[in-house]
Amino acid sequence: MSLWRRVPVNGLCLGGSAAMLRRLASRSSDLAPPLPCLKRPEPARMASAVTLTHVTTYRYDRPVLLGPQTIRLSPAPHAAARILRHVLSVEPGNHRLFHRRDPQGNPEARAVFDGRVEHFTITARLEAELQPMNPFAFILEDGADRWPFTYDPLLAAELSPNLRAAPLTAGLAALLPQRCEGGEDTIPTLLALARRVAGEIAYIRRDEPGIWEPEEVISRAQGSCRDTGWLLVHAFRAMGIAARFCSGYLLDTNENTAELHAWAETFLPGAGWVGFDPTSGLLAAEFHLPLSAASDPRLAAPVSGTHEACGVTFSASLKLEAA
Repeated sequence: MSLWRRVPVNGLCLGGSAAMLRRLASRSSDLAPPLPCLKRPEPARMASAVTLTHVTTYRYDRPVLLGPQTIRLSPAPHAAARILRHVLSVEPGNHRLFHRRDPQGNPEARAVFDGRVEHFTITARLEAELQPMNPFAFILEDGADRWPFTYDPLLAAELSPNLRAAPLTAGLAALLPQRCEGGEDTIPTLLALARRVAGEIAYIRRDEPGIWEPEEVISRAQGSCRDTGWLLVHAFRAMGIAARFCSGYLLDTNENTAELHAWAETFLPGAGWVGFDPTSGLLAAEFHLPLSAASDPRLAAPVSGTHEACGVTFSASLKLEAA
C-alpha cells in the first residue's frame, strides 16, 4: 500500500444549502427576465460590505508528513465583488507559504511543511463590497449572438482545453437543445439549459469527495452543485461552447450565511466569461464570489495535496458578517 494519499478533497465538497439557493433565486428574479426577452431594467439596489471568515481543518490520528498543499481560497480576478482585503494563514507554523497564479490567472498558495504535523488548518479572511450588478449587461459580438456559432480560429486555439468535449452519451444528448435553421438567440438558449438542469436535477448536499460524471447525475436525477456544474460544462462543450468549472462562495447577506459553491462559466465573444448556475438556473452575479476556474474541476479544488497514509478528520466553518 502506498504510504502517501491524496488529501481528502474537501474543496470539491461544495454546495450551497437548498434554502439559501431559493432565497437568492427569489432576490435575483428581477435580474432574470422571462426568455427570450433580456431587456428588463435592473432595479436600484445598495452595495453591501461584508466580512467572510472561512476556517478549514484536517486532523490526523498521528504525526504525519505532508506533501506540498495547494490552496485556492483567494478571490479570482474576475470576481464581481470589490475585494477590500484578503488574508490567508496556515497552521501549524512549521511551513513556508508561496503565493502564485495558475495558467488561468487564478491566485493560489502553496504550503510546504518542514517536519511532521498533527493538524493542518487554513484560515481565509476577506472583506468585500458586493456591488449590485446586472449579469446581462453585455453585448455579444456579431455572429456569437446566435447559436450555433464558431469561434475565431486564434481564439479557439486559446480556448481549446475548454472546448474539449467528452464522447456524447445518450443522457447528455437528450438534455441538449435542438439545433434549428437560422439558429437561436445564444443567451436565452444557454440560460434555458441551465434552468432545465436546475428543474430536472434535484439538489443534494454530498460531503464525500469526488464528482459524479454527467451520465450518473442524469440517471440519478440528483447531484450536488459540483456535480451539476460539471454536467453543465459538458453540455455547453457538446454544443460547441467553451466552458470551464468554477468553484467559489455563494453569499447570502440577508441571512449572513455563506457556502462553498460551484457553477459553470462559458466564454462568449463580446462578454468574456459568463457564469451559469445550474443549481438555481440563474446567471452568476454579485452573490457568486469565484475562487478558481479551470477546464478540469481537479484544478479548481480549494485544497489539494498529499499526506502519509493515516486517519483524517475534516471540519470547516464559514462566517459571514456585515462590515
